[in-house]
Amino acid sequence: MLSVNQKAVVLTEKLCKNAEDYQVEIKKNSKGTTIVDAGIHAKGGFEAGRVVTEICMGGLGKARIFPKLYGDTELISIFVQTDHPAIATLGSQFAGWQIKEGDFFAIGSGPARALALKPRNIYDEIEYKDEFDSGVVVLETLKEPSENLIIDLARECALSPSQLYVILVPTTSIAGSIQVSGRIVETGLHKLSKLGINPLSIQHSWGYAPIAPVHPKFIQAMGKTNDVILYGGVAYYALEHEDDDELRAVLEKAPSSASKHHGRPFSEIFKEANYDFYKIDPNLFAPAMFIVNNLTTGHVFEVGKLNIEILKKALNLSTL
Repeated sequence: MLSVNQKAVVLTEKLCKNAEDYQVEIKKNSKGTTIVDAGIHAKGGFEAGRVVTEICMGGLGKARIFPKLYGDTELISIFVQTDHPAIATLGSQFAGWQIKEGDFFAIGSGPARALALKPRNIYDEIEYKDEFDSGVVVLETLKEPSENLIIDLARECALSPSQLYVILVPTTSIAGSIQVSGRIVETGLHKLSKLGINPLSIQHSWGYAPIAPVHPKFIQAMGKTNDVILYGGVAYYALEHEDDDELRAVLEKAPSSASKHHGRPFSEIFKEANYDFYKIDPNLFAPAMFIVNNLTTGHVFEVGKLNIEILKKALNLSTL
């Protein structure tokens, strides 16, 4: 079986060996854990963000950065593709590991989740578990975790601390912004899964989304990185489904526009919810547009649309 950690370790070691090129900072703690700073103190950049995106996908996806017109506005964007959608996204990239210690909080993603089985129900659903002898975890955080916390993370992965790589990418950095937009396929696949589509029926996927301009304040940065997917993201899935009518009914509920909270910048929605994610309609968290090719019948469905007006508002774009 494919090992997402084996493939991700190769990419991570390349990142470490070329740290100056990628503008990341590498260190080892006293337990031998390799820590990669891709945006807290380090400068990071486009290439660091692109590689971290591929690491998050367990080496089972490719990422490319390119410019694209959205209405009359050109924005730098990221395109991702994978021929192993369930494992690459739900099994690796999905930000499903909430990590807390005192006042430290991080969202954990990447292939080490497949060692720790975080959360277990996803791995039961996609029938996958990794057993490699090293692991890579990506933490979306503003500060470095303590050594004790890293020891706990390694233990959950059944690894020694020296076998663990920890990549740090704050949302307030360019690499952090890129790797969030690079979750466009994962966001849509997770939504389809919640609507009853078997993730294992999805054979191939691609998607693209704008990369949000960097904002130094976390709440604003988090809002913008959500907005680029909700209002500017497109995701494609080639899947097998016996009933086109049933598939059509599911897809009508898939895009972000199916949510009652759709139509405003995410920062406004979040503030109205008293900064509580659980008060936000979960249907909101999806790409703006889905394109689905039913491999069983040959039919192709397109649902949703980009909302350029809200996207511009959310990103504070103004023409001089």
